[in-house]
Amino acid sequence: MGVNGDVSNGALSPTMKRPIQESHSPAGPSPRLSTPPPPGERLRVEPSHAGNSRNGRLSSRSTDLGLDAVDNALRREIGRQQHRESTPGASPSRKRQRINGDRFIPTRSGQDLQASFSLLHEDGSPATPSRQKKRTPHGELHYQRTEEANRTFSHLLRTELFENSIPQVSPPSMSPEHNRLSHGHATRSHTPPNGPPPSSLPSNLTPSTPHKNLFSYMSPRHNIAGHPTPSRTPQSRHGPNLDTRSEVYSLSPVRYGSQQLLLSPRRQPRAVSKVPYKVLDAPELADDFYLNLVDWGNANVLGVGLGSSVYMWNAQTSRVNKLCTLEDDTVTSVSWIQKGTHIAIGTGKGLVQIWDAERQRRLRTMVGHTNRVGALAWNTHILTSGSRDRSIYHRDVRAPDPWMRKLVGHKQEVCGLKWNCEDGQLASGGNDNKLMVWDKLSDSPLWKFSDHTAAVKAIAWSPHQRGLLASGGGTADRRIIFHDTVRGTVVNEIDTGSQVCNLAWSKNSNEIVSTHGYSQNQIVVWKYPSMTQVASLTGHTYRVLYLAMSPDGRVVVTGAGDETLRFWNVFGKRPGRMGEDGEASGSIRLQEWGVIR
Repeated sequence: MGVNGDVSNGALSPTMKRPIQESHSPAGPSPRLSTPPPPGERLRVEPSHAGNSRNGRLSSRSTDLGLDAVDNALRREIGRQQHRESTPGASPSRKRQRINGDRFIPTRSGQDLQASFSLLHEDGSPATPSRQKKRTPHGELHYQRTEEANRTFSHLLRTELFENSIPQVSPPSMSPEHNRLSHGHATRSHTPPNGPPPSSLPSNLTPSTPHKNLFSYMSPRHNIAGHPTPSRTPQSRHGPNLDTRSEVYSLSPVRYGSQQLLLSPRRQPRAVSKVPYKVLDAPELADDFYLNLVDWGNANVLGVGLGSSVYMWNAQTSRVNKLCTLEDDTVTSVSWIQKGTHIAIGTGKGLVQIWDAERQRRLRTMVGHTNRVGALAWNTHILTSGSRDRSIYHRDVRAPDPWMRKLVGHKQEVCGLKWNCEDGQLASGGNDNKLMVWDKLSDSPLWKFSDHTAAVKAIAWSPHQRGLLASGGGTADRRIIFHDTVRGTVVNEIDTGSQVCNLAWSKNSNEIVSTHGYSQNQIVVWKYPSMTQVASLTGHTYRVLYLAMSPDGRVVVTGAGDETLRFWNVFGKRPGRMGEDGEASGSIRLQEWGVIR
């Protein structure tokens, strides 16, 4: 339509959504506004006659409306738009509206069960595995029972959900024979389903949606002549099947195999008394990590260094006697010879004394060290001493010379020494965090282990396996590490959660006992090689710095800075180990000493 009101086209476009109100022209009145025509109708403009003062005349079937009608039409249009926006799914092009509900229904579309099970950690615990190395908690025995219960629950849950079709890490065999056997013995659908042959598998496997349902709420299916048929009560020629183990008669929510798993008897751990059967007062027992002041000899006599004196407790008579008192010196270590009544004493001034305990007489004093002697070890007639001066001396007690060989290897104080008498190897541990293995009387170490991150005092050779050496680290390390001295490798380790002060292998079983410091001050019995706890004993209020074992291997004695000695029955008796009179075979009797306290 031009300026003068002329219409160039014969009809207006039907796509016009709202009427256009034109202003009155001076030449003549303009057409009045009308409501939009119904669908299918068109507005027509009749051309004007010649000489007529009007440019054109607008005609329509609709009735002329005023401003109120326009306002109502706009209100209706706005209402329709709001109704379309509030209706979900009104138009495919609109954004999908979020619907909030009070129930969450999970969906398993797009999940790969085999990939999900492959990501589970090996123990199968329901708990999410931690990325960091898990440190053993202090309540280790309770923790192990909890973990065992979790593994049982996880195994039971997998069995109930998947039965014999539990997804494995490695893909199963795709041979026809395997498929035939697997389908012939399975009682439920396999999840996930068997994939295509390996030749058609893509190089990069991605998680895929399982092709069968994860859960089936139908009755179990039974295979008859190789064809699955709907489940029904088992029948036979002679009447109904009265097998009470059949699932159709079971009132339990789990299968018969799972019931057997839950009802099967558990192997109970060996009972170990939590209370010491004897407690001795040990005044002036030093609270020093680097000393070794308690040792139990083959004669069934316990030697203890208290201050500047050495006392002996007879396990057969429970009598105590004082062996000696040093003048202007302190006792820093004691060690019994393997067979006999001789005991070696290390002093704070670097001296080594040898005493005959039965006659209570000093045999000789050997020099060499320039500082305290904190570690002593016997190998028949060879006595080895380790000192704070970082040196190790081999001494032949039969020779007049004070020492026969000097070993230099540690950079700080030598606080642990143990001989392996069968292989002739010596293990030494120091405050420099090093563990060294010396072959016989060699001047250079055969192996040097640097795995610990704290002082190595606890050392023990296994009597059950050749070349197996256990060592324990201090507060900053807290680990027990097992070494193979034949190959020079580390075979196992465990984080105990506290300072390892002493180690001792059982003579009668493949178990090891450890004593600890901060923060529980406990005595722990471990089963090797699984390193599961048999017992955890507490009672000391200070670090359990000293440990010794009875000649028969049944009792251990522990000492701590709380100035007490506690005796524990932790290991069983080896058959044929004890003599007819109840004494340890091969033990040597000492005369009964008088009571000094």
